[in-house]
Amino acid sequence: MSYYVYMLKSKNKKSVTYVGYTKDLQNRIKLHNTGKGAKFTRGRKWKLIYKEKHETKSKAISREYYIKKNRLIRNILKKKVK
Repeated sequence: MSYYVYMLKSKNKKSVTYVGYTKDLQNRIKLHNTGKGAKFTRGRKWKLIYKEKHETKSKAISREYYIKKNRLIRNILKKKVK
């Protein structure tokens, strides 16, 4: 079973990012955009800007935590999209 670490960027003017992990990436993004995802993501529309695949849940959780806590990496990933 594969897990994905992903980063979303809000579609509104103020650029906000969200990092998470999941087994089903397409369904998870759909949940975020319909207001049924994480509480932080409700009320915004999101687009996928980054994803990476991991073989185990523990590796995905570790990587998610690392990206969430590292502002420099988040900003680099955000700028690559522009």
